[in-house]
Amino acid sequence: MFDIDLISRHFLAVYFLFIAVHYASTAIGLNSRTSKSHIQYGEKGSATWWIRQVFNLFRGAILLICIARVFYPIDTWLGIIEPLYTPWVLSIGMLTMLVSLGFVSYSHAYMRQDWRSGIDSDNSRALLTKGPFSHSRNPMFLAIMLGQLGLFLALPSLFTLVCLLVGVAMVHAQAIKEEHALNELYDKDYQNYKTQVPRWLF
Repeated sequence: MFDIDLISRHFLAVYFLFIAVHYASTAIGLNSRTSKSHIQYGEKGSATWWIRQVFNLFRGAILLICIARVFYPIDTWLGIIEPLYTPWVLSIGMLTMLVSLGFVSYSHAYMRQDWRSGIDSDNSRALLTKGPFSHSRNPMFLAIMLGQLGLFLALPSLFTLVCLLVGVAMVHAQAIKEEHALNELYDKDYQNYKTQVPRWLF
């Protein structure tokens, strides 16, 4: 008989460790190949800078808590939502997170060296409108929000509910900022793209 609680604890710890290593190694590898940083925080104190700080704070807290849960009984501090803490919900949450990871990896692979985290003022690159970008103007953000929903289901608690709500708010705010920047960089090309493809899926 599988202990789904034990499986989910180890799954979450390994998952977020993998995400941290993958994100860092991708940024380092691209920097090594192109001699430029692909992570843009924006001007210190700006809205985009604060969005990134909040996002990083929550991402770090999630990683530490998921690792700590493997070794210490800290669930009572997280405000576990007992009616949702069932094998089916935990399983659906883990599956949702794997689907999210698949979409993130696909988007990364499609973008290759064009990938940026944050707003880049370089308009020498072609505007991406094909592949995942033909269905949504923000496929990576969609995948991230799906992963945040998966985390809430894999660990139903007040902590992950706050992470979900704050995460979605930060992603939405960042998407708006990036749209304004892309509108300035690509002008009519981006305006035409906006009329053809939705911000999310609808």
